[in-house]
Amino acid sequence: MGEVLTSAEIRRDQDVFAVRQLGRRIAELVGLESQDQIRVATALSEIGREALGRGAGSTVVFDLREDRLVITVDYLDGADVRESEGVQLAGRLVDEIALSAGDRRVTLVKRVPEHRRRRSLDGIRAELARLSPPTAALDVLREQNRELAGTLEEVLRLNAELTETNQGVLALYNQLSAELEETNRGVVALYAELDEKSSQLRQAAEARQRFWANVSHELRLPLNSIIGLVRLLLGSGAEPLTGEQHHQVTLIGASAETLLALVGELLDLAKAESGRLDPQPSMVDVVALAEGLRMTLQPAGRADGVTLSAHVSADVADEIGEMFVDETMLTTILRNLLSNALKFTEQGEVRLTAAVDPAMAEVVFTVADTGVGIPPEHLERVFEEFFQVPGPLQLKTKGTGLGLPYARRLTEAIGGTLELASRPGEGTTATLRVPHRVTPEVGRVLVADDDAGFRAVARQMLFGFAAAVDEAADGVEALTLMRERPPEVVLVDLLMPRLDGTALLHRMAEDDVLCGIPAVVVSVVSEQPGEPHPVLPKHGLRRDQLLEALREAVRDGAVRDGAVRDGSVEGDRGGAHD
Repeated sequence: MGEVLTSAEIRRDQDVFAVRQLGRRIAELVGLESQDQIRVATALSEIGREALGRGAGSTVVFDLREDRLVITVDYLDGADVRESEGVQLAGRLVDEIALSAGDRRVTLVKRVPEHRRRRSLDGIRAELARLSPPTAALDVLREQNRELAGTLEEVLRLNAELTETNQGVLALYNQLSAELEETNRGVVALYAELDEKSSQLRQAAEARQRFWANVSHELRLPLNSIIGLVRLLLGSGAEPLTGEQHHQVTLIGASAETLLALVGELLDLAKAESGRLDPQPSMVDVVALAEGLRMTLQPAGRADGVTLSAHVSADVADEIGEMFVDETMLTTILRNLLSNALKFTEQGEVRLTAAVDPAMAEVVFTVADTGVGIPPEHLERVFEEFFQVPGPLQLKTKGTGLGLPYARRLTEAIGGTLELASRPGEGTTATLRVPHRVTPEVGRVLVADDDAGFRAVARQMLFGFAAAVDEAADGVEALTLMRERPPEVVLVDLLMPRLDGTALLHRMAEDDVLCGIPAVVVSVVSEQPGEPHPVLPKHGLRRDQLLEALREAVRDGAVRDGAVRDGSVEGDRGGAHD
């Protein structure tokens, strides 16, 4: 129960002004702020005018209940308040408003901040007792005008602050827009520069490949002539040579043959880098291949005090029988690995093994040796052209530093992977993984990318997985190829000239024929927010990643096609039934 501060009656217009003044003074005494004082006074004024407008007076009682100022207005002469306009306006000026006693009582509540209360109840009552009699209506009107003027000044001040804030926000927005535009120009310029550098690098690589190929071809003819002449000089029908002459001619022949082998490796590597390696798969007997390599290379191993062994596990013969692979390329890879192992193994064993990895559908060849090993910092560098691991044994052996790079290029061409593991002083293990599938998993795959090098790598990774691979250098060419020979799945680069990957995918989605072709996206940025297709990183892409993404895309496409067909059938049935 609260404490009654005072009460008043409203029976004529002058009483409305008096109650308004009284309400504002009480609001001030209980600790309300200036704006809340005006709100309380205005609410009382509206309620009082509402009562007089209905031909009835009212009694106003002011209570202080804990932290609330409660004002009860009872309408006299049975007037009905209901939800009148004055009540609705008053309700927007106070914290709470309620109608009761048959819609003849209005209760207004205004909360009083506890920290603002300064006077006791007795002090408030004493102040109210000293109030002067109600002033004339003109004085009250002047007071209201002053209040309105003060409120207007406050509104103008707030408006000025808001205008200043808006100007600051607008200035900041303009500054950020200018900076963003400048940054965008810089990004565009950088992209153009990178594109130009990339083009220059491609041209330089192509020039290097042409140089290697041309020089290799030009050198082969005179070298073959030298070797032929040496053989004539040393042949049975030639004139006899002195011991020294025979020795020198033999050295000339050996040097020419070494140089010819180097030229051959350069030419092969140039072919590999230009993407001109074209695998010709056939059925290959793994056991016969391994035994042939052992027999061919065994004499060199025994001469150096090193044993060479080959073991093909039973699961190779039992599960796959023969591999479907380019026999020449596979033989070259294994010969390079075995020759390298024999070259850097002085004592111990070089062992070739072959086994099946059913989970990956691959044959795994390992070449393990007990040689000098490779330091960890050089494990990847040995796949760089002309790089040779420094060491005393390297000085004793002949080599060009092209064997392992060429082996990895061939491995990629037949869709495999080649990795090295080594411990210095303990030996090295080379692991070659080659797919053995006879029947491709998918039919035709389209690779849409403006980077010819990436297209060549993708084609090599798809070897044995896809029955056919088409290539397109931009989106326009890709659309043409897809309409001529629809692929089962498409591999799309987002950044392409003429028509980029995003636009290409939109065109496919809008085409009645191409909309069902699943797609996998490759990008230099692995995260592509909002991209509905699977996204693979273009750099460092592994074969197993690519094949799994393509399998998943083909499976999802088949599920969607099945759902669409089922839905169309159901729809037709429903229409016929109706």
